[in-house]
Amino acid sequence: MHELFQKADAWSFKVIAAAIEVHKLKGPGILEPIYEKCMLWECHLQHIPVVQQLPVSIEYKGHVFEQPLRLDLLVDDCLIVELKSVEKILPIHKAQLLSYMRLLNKPLGLLINFHEILLKNGIHRLILPGANQP
Repeated sequence: MHELFQKADAWSFKVIAAAIEVHKLKGPGILEPIYEKCMLWECHLQHIPVVQQLPVSIEYKGHVFEQPLRLDLLVDDCLIVELKSVEKILPIHKAQLLSYMRLLNKPLGLLINFHEILLKNGIHRLILPGANQP
């Protein structure tokens, strides 16, 4: 099992609760950057440690370079959260989140689509392959 899986799993429930609160107050259909700012503030209010767009060391064939990733939220250095406000989640959205999870070696990711009338229909939980296995 990935050493951060249980911690990420526990935070995922709190982040989902924060997203539900944002969706309840703002509703569906506004711009993604607005949801992102609301989520940042809601995480602050709920004492959820979160950062945005962090520099990451990337290694490619022996060459290491810093690259800022444009992931929406990283919770307590273990859970990646990508926010969307789109009519439909596409496979590329999940692929992007999984790529971030692999690059950062994070066991769990949440893809939250605020465009849904009922937010629970817009929540996708992705697990890094093997991260939840003993």
